[in-house]
Amino acid sequence: MKFKNYTILTLVITLLFSSCNDKVEKKEEVIRPVRYEIIGRSNALKIRTFSGVATAGNEIELSFRSNGIITKLNVNVGQRVKKGDLIARLDNVQANLVYEQAVSALNASQSAMNTAKSSLERSKALYEKGSHSVSDYENAKNSFQSALDQHESAKRNKEIKQTQINYGFIYAPKDGIVAVKNGSLNENVNAGQVIVVLNAGKEIQIEVGLPGNVINKVQIGMQTEISFSALESDSFKGNVIEVAPIVNADASTFPVKVDIINPVATIKPGMVAEVTFTFGSAKNSESNSLIVPVKSVGEDGDGNFVFIIESSDNKVGIAKKQKVTLGELTNEGFIIKSGLVEGQKIATAGLQTLLDGQKVKLQ
Repeated sequence: MKFKNYTILTLVITLLFSSCNDKVEKKEEVIRPVRYEIIGRSNALKIRTFSGVATAGNEIELSFRSNGIITKLNVNVGQRVKKGDLIARLDNVQANLVYEQAVSALNASQSAMNTAKSSLERSKALYEKGSHSVSDYENAKNSFQSALDQHESAKRNKEIKQTQINYGFIYAPKDGIVAVKNGSLNENVNAGQVIVVLNAGKEIQIEVGLPGNVINKVQIGMQTEISFSALESDSFKGNVIEVAPIVNADASTFPVKVDIINPVATIKPGMVAEVTFTFGSAKNSESNSLIVPVKSVGEDGDGNFVFIIESSDNKVGIAKKQKVTLGELTNEGFIIKSGLVEGQKIATAGLQTLLDGQKVKLQ
């Protein structure tokens, strides 16, 4: 009886272990999902668009060259002016006073020169008659020369003071439109302070700031496409005319000026523009280079590597570690010199936890 019970117990335990093994064998395999990209070639023609602002091609800042109080300001914003029109005038009280003193000094020097000339002529006549010595004649000549020099100096000083009076007037240097008016009547202004900004000429330019990663690709004469959100017309052609060699500290970009070819009257200074640059050339050797994203490249003691994903159904595959030789870093990623071929799939995330030969699920 005991033997029979023992036999039954043994069978029950065997069945329990068998059922546990069956459960283990039926456990589903966990496959890690990975993101991937297909290796392609670099596009040498890179198109980038940046925002800019329209400005007048010939923008002239007008200011006084002396200090004073504005007594006349003849213009308003948007007003058209012609070359030679009076824009503004200072009181010029001090300058006029100094000029009058210069005129008085010139008149005094003129009288002194006339007196010295008469003395010289009289001394010369007496010397020729033997009534004056040589030294008397030489002294008369020196006195006249000194008076003549003083007269010339007074004449130049008067011209300078006259010019300083003119510094208190602003005249339009060209035909144009008043874009900005900073001053007002009875305002005390300093020399060099911008009072009026004049837009002269019909040319329109676009000022645009470019980041450091593209500024070296921009050349004088480079063609661009320009469009305005405020206008419904087609885009315009433009040429790069200025490329700043230093960065704008306020915007952390490099200022570039683009001239609009055949602008229309509806383009106004201050309008926002979109400027499209095309960098590179179809003949660029980089156009035949393989390129991979930066995030897909890892590095270990043996150098740089990527994980190739081999899959026949684009659902499940095997990750295989592949050494690569890197080239230049571009805006699109690393150029691959060797180790890969076009069309291969590579993992783009989680390289630190992937294992060579690991089974993965493609996402």
